[in-house]
Amino acid sequence: MRKLKSLLLVAFLALGMSGVANAQKIGHVNLERVVANMPETRALQAEIEKISKTYKDEIDGMGKKFEAKYKKYSAEQNTQTEEVNKQRAEEIQGDRNRIVQAEQAAVQDIQQKQQSKLIPILQKAEKAIKDICKAKGLLYILDSSAGKGVLVADGTDIYNDLKTKLGLLPDQKQPQTTAKK
Repeated sequence: MRKLKSLLLVAFLALGMSGVANAQKIGHVNLERVVANMPETRALQAEIEKISKTYKDEIDGMGKKFEAKYKKYSAEQNTQTEEVNKQRAEEIQGDRNRIVQAEQAAVQDIQQKQQSKLIPILQKAEKAIKDICKAKGLLYILDSSAGKGVLVADGTDIYNDLKTKLGLLPDQKQPQTTAKK
């Protein structure tokens, strides 16, 4: 009976100590911050902004031509035949539809480019996290990004390790918003 108690005590202590040891094998990182500060993400942002501006300029040009044609046709409306006015109205509607289609195509193209180029960036971040996890002997990495549910972050923060491994850039400053009183 005494041996059984001793054996239970040893087992309890061993399990308790392994729990403490495993607690030290948990790390955390703000994955959103890591991805946002990767040079590849910043380059992607710049590329997307450039593409967006190009599309915006094209669509704005289409809009200006549309407005000029609409004003011209509106001014000439009383001097034209009903048939010509009907033809012009269809032409105006066609131009309007082309502008809407161009806007939709631009949004779709930008989203597709962003998504396809973001996948390798996320894979690179994941690989770096796994490499650091293995090198530090960590079993789990929790994402401490806002809203991910990590309430206590007493484990190892691997952000600085990722900063070194991935060449992360400094955090971008968020625009200041002034509260109106």
